[in-house]
Amino acid sequence: MTEQKQQKNVVAIIAMIFLFGMISFVTNLASPMGDILKYQFNVPNWMGTLGVLCNFIAYAVMGIPAGNMLQKYGYKKTALAAIVIGFVGVGIQTISGTISSSTAFGVYLLGAFVAGLSMTLLNTVVNPMLNSLGGGGNKGNQLIQLGGSFNSLMGTTVIILTGILIPQGIKNAEISNVFPLMFAALAIFFFAFIIISMAKIPEKQKEQTVVAEKSQYSPLSFRHFVLGAVGIFVYVGVEVGIPNVLQKWLQNADLDVLNLGAMGGAEAIAGSVAATYWLMMLFGRLIGAGIGSKVSAKSMLSVASLIGIVLVLAAMFTPTDSFVNLPVFKNNAEGLFGLANVPLSAALLVLCGLCTSIMWGGIFNLAVEGLGKYTEKASGYFMVLVCGGGILPLLQNGIVDMTNGGLGYLTSYWVIVAGLAYLLYYALVGSKNVNKDIPVN
Repeated sequence: MTEQKQQKNVVAIIAMIFLFGMISFVTNLASPMGDILKYQFNVPNWMGTLGVLCNFIAYAVMGIPAGNMLQKYGYKKTALAAIVIGFVGVGIQTISGTISSSTAFGVYLLGAFVAGLSMTLLNTVVNPMLNSLGGGGNKGNQLIQLGGSFNSLMGTTVIILTGILIPQGIKNAEISNVFPLMFAALAIFFFAFIIISMAKIPEKQKEQTVVAEKSQYSPLSFRHFVLGAVGIFVYVGVEVGIPNVLQKWLQNADLDVLNLGAMGGAEAIAGSVAATYWLMMLFGRLIGAGIGSKVSAKSMLSVASLIGIVLVLAAMFTPTDSFVNLPVFKNNAEGLFGLANVPLSAALLVLCGLCTSIMWGGIFNLAVEGLGKYTEKASGYFMVLVCGGGILPLLQNGIVDMTNGGLGYLTSYWVIVAGLAYLLYYALVGSKNVNKDIPVN
């Protein structure tokens, strides 16, 4: 019976997997857009990163309401609302590319914020909805893993395509250059809305509300949860900040880090290198899934944080004239694809994707351990603190501006080192539950 239901909902499953990918597609688009905003509107790095901030600050606004919507209206209505909001958000961003005045900057930021609201809703609904469409159990988990893989693939693809769509040089880039990506997003949202609205989505039966005695405790009563929630804030900022600044550094036209000169194509190469970081995250997730049943979350997070610190420090202090070959999309006179010389520092930062890939699951697992009935509410706090993905990259780019670019790009990675050091502390010390006296049944 479960198998028949899954076959009946195959179209809805495909649509949800595409929406899973859209979360990463729309979110990752905000990062390379920062450089476009910087040069089109002649603003400093930190202002170019405001699009990323608006995208992630939406999680702080919509995180808890999203959970309430899902509980009140169910999967289908919440998913449809998320799709509509996503369409509007990307639509506003597209409109900003047709406005020539300075108001276009503000319009784009508004669109980024609205799109962020949609991503929050989608993150809240897609995982449990895919599990439900798969009939729960192993089949449901299989669909979630498939959706997660497509999410990583789309996040990698959008970074590469953004670099390819700017062949005339980042200094001359405009929002309109990435219209093809925005039109594709609008089309996916449009068709997903039609498919989900027509599909029969299995909903959880609403249980009769029982007025419970108000507890004097909450997830915030647990020290290891509070420290873990901070860990989520730090982790998302680290995950986004590493490739964000890396791409800006490699494609900076004034620095010519890649030594391309008049040949051009720095944008495509920089996009490919940054995309390889996200590809490493995909590989890391697959490895993590394979060893997850044998290695504890504490051990995985400890090792990943420590290796991450070593890689970032090595990248910061490696001479910038040390180069290695990486396969990239060149999009210049040498052709579309091939090997390119990139700084060894960049390659070391790319490898950090293997480390960050398993951190979310590890932090979540450690932070909710022993929370019992407080676990669901704890998940809402986690969603709110995803906003760290907009705040830490903003801080990094502010450091770049204060150090006048150049080596300031690598100097900004002290923020990443500090973040990884905190995650190492959390894994080794902060994750211990010292509040076992609190009743959780």
